[in-house]
Amino acid sequence: MRIITANLNGVRSAARKGFFEWMQQQGADVVCLQETKAQRHQLEDAVFHPEGWFNYFHDAQKPGYSGVAIYTRTEPDEVVSGIGWPDIDAEGRWIEARFGKLSVVSLYMQSGSSSEARQQVKFQFMERFMPHLRSLRRKRREYVICGDWNIAHKEIDLKNWRSNQKNSGFLPEERAWMDMLFGAAGFVDAFRLVNDQPDQYTWWSNRGQAWAKNVGWRIDYQVITPGLRDAVRAAAIYKDQRFSDHAPLLMDYDYEL
Repeated sequence: MRIITANLNGVRSAARKGFFEWMQQQGADVVCLQETKAQRHQLEDAVFHPEGWFNYFHDAQKPGYSGVAIYTRTEPDEVVSGIGWPDIDAEGRWIEARFGKLSVVSLYMQSGSSSEARQQVKFQFMERFMPHLRSLRRKRREYVICGDWNIAHKEIDLKNWRSNQKNSGFLPEERAWMDMLFGAAGFVDAFRLVNDQPDQYTWWSNRGQAWAKNVGWRIDYQVITPGLRDAVRAAAIYKDQRFSDHAPLLMDYDYEL
């Protein structure tokens, strides 16, 4: 099973840059998208409905903002749009496809970088979200929660960690929350099971020469339940083409949908 996650920073923009042609060539079973920045009625063009794929969108109410989607070769048993919290669901941040006892989720967590107010919204979400994640662990299901979590966990996960310790995405409180996610809450950072190397980034600022110099952050994850730990086979970050300020993360699992 190959799962791809990609923050497209606008699905229409990424489509113009060839994302869907690339996606068709990857042999993926499920593709999770974040920051689609579109309403469903704006995506009637055939490029957004490639043959052989089922697609499901959870849009933000605000036009041109947020939004998540899942493309899958196998029709899910059920698709759940939203987490059940009206304020969060209005921003289109969670969509879950269920296949038997497996759930694949596309998640777009808040960024706090635009203002202190947005950082507080992010903290409030994190405070509510951890008990929700713990409740998922109690279900008799395996989860792959893909997406842009907007937090770099450890020093190895961003180039300039020293100068970013007071910046959103690498704040001590955010990192401690990730410690809990991958510690007491029992989830697993699938990428790090198969790649422990530095300089593995999925997002680069548009400022300066960040992309050219690989001054990046690893903030896009596939977060899995422990029952899938032994199924992880390979991981790759695709950088040969640029569809967005993020790069797609591809992961292979020894698991049949």
